[in-house]
Parts: sequence; structure tokens; C-alpha cells
Amino acid sequence: MDRDDRPGGEGPLLELTRISKHFGGVRALDGVDLTVSAGEVVALIGDNGAGKSTLVKIMSGVESPDSGEIRVRGRAVRLDSPRAAAEAGIHTVFQDLSLCDNLDAVQNLFLGHERCGPSWTGRRVRRHVMERQAQQILESLSVKLRSLSAPVSELSGGQRQGIAICRALISDPAVVLLDEPTAALGVSQRGEVLDLVDRLREQGRGVVVISHDIKDVQRVADRIVALRLGSKVAEFARDGYAASDLVGAMTGAHERHDDVRSEESR
Repeated sequence: MDRDDRPGGEGPLLELTRISKHFGGVRALDGVDLTVSAGEVVALIGDNGAGKSTLVKIMSGVESPDSGEIRVRGRAVRLDSPRAAAEAGIHTVFQDLSLCDNLDAVQNLFLGHERCGPSWTGRRVRRHVMERQAQQILESLSVKLRSLSAPVSELSGGQRQGIAICRALISDPAVVLLDEPTAALGVSQRGEVLDLVDRLREQGRGVVVISHDIKDVQRVADRIVALRLGSKVAEFARDGYAASDLVGAMTGAHERHDDVRSEESR
């Protein structure tokens, strides 16, 4: 019987089971489980070296796990390349955004996926088609730009993040991975980006947010998964934890506290 994670009997969009990865003698991940359902935001937290980046690379097809299973919509998949991940319905927005500063919003949104006319017209780029689709995608996430033709180098950090997220939607992915989406942004811009995450949830997509910022995580996540030294050490549901619980899971303080209580009870 399929696992039932949501009302209506549907299982998770993305399910990782016992994922492990080693780099030489270094254990990056050790038997990590993770699920993401439609209309759910899952935050992945942990200190540097916890394994977050490696797990994101595995989900995005940049790295392959040494062991474990990945299922998308209940079907086992092999994500051995970013193209394979995209074809499976997973799109990643990395922290560097990978935007071309000298190109405008439309050109960035459709970079590598330009809308062209038929071969008998010389397959000319159909700018008007791209502009119309760009406007629809931007409006779907309430991303506001003064001009579609302005170079993205002139945009704010929040607007740039918005374009990177909107570009992810060109292929209509089921799951969107956001790597440190609010890093180096001001307060108002962080709010704009977190609102974008809310809208992705409202569209019924599964969202994974990787973040160091506890306040951002508390604001946006339905579930929080904590990694430490390559292992999943805790999972929290919305409103079922305090900020100190998250910090304790990330640093191992909760483990030391449990060890002390165990010693005292002997």
C-alpha cells in the first residue's frame, strides 16, 4: 500500500529513503530520509558540514548517492544529472541564482528555452511570445518589475531572487528547491522572497528551503528537518517546537542534554 501523507490518499511528491554519500573517507550523508508533499514547504537546517548542500546536490542531480532510493510521485527514479532531475519535475534555484546581469528579465527567464518560430522563418526568437509568458509567470508569484527590458543588474536582490524562482517555473516543476533564498538580503527583500515561497505552496508545489536563518524557517516552513554531521537528527512540525529546539538539534545540545539525563537516572 502506498504511503498516505496527505488528505485524499496521495503520497509524497518526493521521497528520499536511506540516502548515504561518502567522499573518500568523509561521510557526508548517512541514511537520510526526507519527504515532500504537494502544497508543503519543508525546511532543511543544519550547521556547516551538516550535509545540507550534499543532499540538495543529490536531489538536483548534481551528485549521485552511494546508496538509498529516490521516488518521485511514487516511482523510483535515478537522478544522475540535472536534466534527469528536471525531467522528473525537480528544479533547483541555487544560492548564486545563475542570472546573466547583462540580460533582461525575459532573456533570463527563457535562457536556453527561447521560444522560436518555425524553421521556414529561420527559427527567429519570438520576443512577443516570451514577454507574454514572462508576464504571466511573474504575475503568478506577484513579482513586480518596472520594465521587462531592464538588465537584471539594475534590480533589487528580492527581484533577482523572484526572477530566478520564476525561471524555475518555466518547466512547471512539481518540486522547487531553494538554496539559501534570503541570504544577504535586507529585511523588506527577505519578506518579498518568503512571500514567493508562500505562493509556490499555494500553487500546490512541493518546496524545499535550505536556510541558516531560524526566523525565516519559522515563518515559512510546514515541517523542519535538522541535519547534523550527515545524519537526520530531528524533525519538527509547524508550531510544535521552540527556536531553542532547532538550535539544539543543529548543535547537538539536545543529545548532550539527553545523555546527562540518562546518566542522572542511573
